[in-house]
Amino acid sequence: MPHLQKILYNHLLKRPSYLIVMDIKNPTLLKLKGLLFLLLGLISGGLLITIVSDWKIALLWGISVWAFARFYYFAFYVLEHYADPNFRYSGLVDLMKYLLTKKRG
Repeated sequence: MPHLQKILYNHLLKRPSYLIVMDIKNPTLLKLKGLLFLLLGLISGGLLITIVSDWKIALLWGISVWAFARFYYFAFYVLEHYADPNFRYSGLVDLMKYLLTKKRG
C-alpha cells in the first residue's frame, strides 16, 4: 500500500510542470475552443435527441439549455458590467456570497 501512495503522490498530487494550466490568450485558440464547445454541444444534443426520440422532451431540453445559457450570460456579463461594474467574482459561489451579503442601499 505505501508504494501505491507514493505513485499517487508523484503522479497525481505533485503536479508535474507539464500539467500546469495556463490561460489561453491567442485569439485563434480561443475561437477554436468556442467552436469545440459548440461541436460538443451539437453532438451530445443530437445523440440525446436520438436516444430519447420524444419531441416534447427534446423541446424541454432545448428550453432548459437556452435558459441556463441566458442565466450564465446574466450572471457573468450583465451583473458585472451593468449592475455593479466595481465588483469582480470568479464563480457562482462568489456571486451568491456577494448577492447575499451586499448591503441594501
